[in-house]
Amino acid sequence: MSDQPDIGRQDIESPDASLASVVDLREYRQSRDPLPVTFHRRELDAILWIYGRMVGEGEWRDYAIDHLKEKAVFSVFKRSGEYPLYRIEKNPKLAAKQGAFSVIGADGRILKRGHELKQVLKVFDKALKLVD
Repeated sequence: MSDQPDIGRQDIESPDASLASVVDLREYRQSRDPLPVTFHRRELDAILWIYGRMVGEGEWRDYAIDHLKEKAVFSVFKRSGEYPLYRIEKNPKLAAKQGAFSVIGADGRILKRGHELKQVLKVFDKALKLVD
């Protein structure tokens, strides 16, 4: 007999249950580094439609899209080197409360917030004026 513990055949063939678990690679990656929030195609179409209209009127000239972990931001600029005139944000954490979409002005005030993007984008619709 020796002082070494006996390693049975049973320990080699059946490893510990925690080492033998199967993990889905997509779920593992999302838990470690969650995907950023993005605009869906229809949301981006609605935003770009407003953007094209305002560019045609000469009010806007540049934009930037940021996809962050907590929100997606579409920023609108008069000139590319300036602070954005408006930010259109999608924050899914606020979807159940105040609405996921908001339009924020250059001074940081929330101009409009809601659950549907098309309703929120109506802040850019201009009222018709009577011309004498």
